[in-house]
Amino acid sequence: MSTVLVMVVMVAATFATAVLSAVAGFGGGVLLLPLFVAVLGTRDAVAVLTVAQLASNGSRVWFNRAEVDRRLVIIFAAGAVPAAVAGALVFATAPLAALTRVIGVFLLVMVAWRRRRPHGVRLDDTAFAAVGAASGFGSALVGSMGPMVAPFFLARGLLRGAYIGTEAAAAVVMHLTKLIVFGAAAVLTTAGAATGLALAPASAAGAWAGKKIVERLPAGAFVVAVEAGLVASGLVLVITGG
Repeated sequence: MSTVLVMVVMVAATFATAVLSAVAGFGGGVLLLPLFVAVLGTRDAVAVLTVAQLASNGSRVWFNRAEVDRRLVIIFAAGAVPAAVAGALVFATAPLAALTRVIGVFLLVMVAWRRRRPHGVRLDDTAFAAVGAASGFGSALVGSMGPMVAPFFLARGLLRGAYIGTEAAAAVVMHLTKLIVFGAAAVLTTAGAATGLALAPASAAGAWAGKKIVERLPAGAFVVAVEAGLVASGLVLVITGG
């Protein structure tokens, strides 16, 4: 496949998954993972995805800025930032085959988790910071933990724009942390950063489009299709990881 065609496919996928994330509040990053792994390889895929997700989440924060729960973002970040640093350092030295299988298993576990605990539980501030720590570490290894932490944000009573903007703001903190470590560890190359930045306009446009339809389209309409795709992708990555 030519470089131009590959980039067109990546831009289209980035836009589509950014729309999905803006409407449903989850799914964009994990759906992009299998495509990026196939095109870029595991380590570059997670680094490029981090740049693209920073643009997507940053756009969702901006479009929902009036509704962001800043206190909750700070609590989440207290656990997420140090854990994201640790996870990014592990990621920089982990074997590629093992990382690929970890991503595949993660996708399968994520779907099972959502089936079992679709609404999450309301946690106190200390426990919520612990969720942030788990999310920060996991996100550094697999690129995105949004679908697994989303129920905990919803359980705090956040709705629509408040939920989407607050969850995105927490993700921005994690992605910025990971990028700093990835850059220091030479995981994020100049070419990878350029690819991620090239996808940023598609991420921002998708977030804008999703914001426009979020009040009209039921997010639940996406869930079954998203989870079916994640199961298929997870199985492929587990089987081909070696």
